[in-house]
Amino acid sequence: MERDQSGDVIVVGGGVIGLTTAIVLAESGRRVRVWTREPAERTTSAVAGAVWWPYRIEPESLVGAWALDSLVVYGELALRPEETGVRMVEGVHGETRLDGLGPWASGVEGLRPSTDAEYAGTGLWARLPLIDMGRHLPWLRERLLRAGGRVEERAVANLAEPAAEAPVVVNCTGLGARELVPDPRLRPVRGQLVVVENPGITTWLTSVDHTADVSTYFFPQPDGLILGGTAEEDAWSLTPDPRTAAEIVARCAAVRPEIAGARVLDHRVGLRPARDAVRLEREPLAGGGVLVHNYGHGGAGVTVAWGCAREAAGLARPGA
Repeated sequence: MERDQSGDVIVVGGGVIGLTTAIVLAESGRRVRVWTREPAERTTSAVAGAVWWPYRIEPESLVGAWALDSLVVYGELALRPEETGVRMVEGVHGETRLDGLGPWASGVEGLRPSTDAEYAGTGLWARLPLIDMGRHLPWLRERLLRAGGRVEERAVANLAEPAAEAPVVVNCTGLGARELVPDPRLRPVRGQLVVVENPGITTWLTSVDHTADVSTYFFPQPDGLILGGTAEEDAWSLTPDPRTAAEIVARCAAVRPEIAGARVLDHRVGLRPARDAVRLEREPLAGGGVLVHNYGHGGAGVTVAWGCAREAAGLARPGA
């Protein structure tokens, strides 16, 4: 007797977007498999900073709701930081003003202008989720497995492969969608980070010009202080550049001088999947199947993951 496949879903992509989408689907009762080219620990998501904040993602009219939905989830997960990797941490977004943000900012509790003691310039103080991706990604995978989902390491040459095995496919392949769909509107924005021994810094800071290819930020994580960064459009190299690394350390040390002497632990590079607008839509397939796209989240995949996952799961419902 053939198994009824009507509830089957294959999610292609095992980063934060793919795993959260698979969790929402599995916890709603669907039979879910994740096909991923590599373990979550080797995806772009693993390189993320990762503080909750809409960064380099469009369209703003939709991003705010996705981000605020996700903020609620992270607030709940932060009650169990040792388990989930999510903590609520104070910090300052430098060179940022409330009147320069979208309506979503009113949904961020406690967001206010920073004081002179908190930041020597115009900035916003916030207490936001800071996610340790080294712990959070394995936790997401375990939550999916507990919900009955499966994770399979399997490379995909085209989306017809999963469509031949399940009536619903959700494409969460990030930058891989550029070739897989194909989608030439998707492009890399290269981010390079330096991880140093934390000299005692407990708050995060960002100073980001969204039009520039360099920025200054640091995030205290359990495995060290993460320093950044870069935002190099259409740059594909995954090899850390020593000169860039030195410049990152120097920019951060100009804000907190104790960083200058911190021992370097690691160098990391990730390629953000940037697009002029997130692609979150349903595409009917020949033969009655459905393909749902959920990619192009730029520098804010973690920030919008749960909001986008819920919308993608809704699009994956029969008759949606």
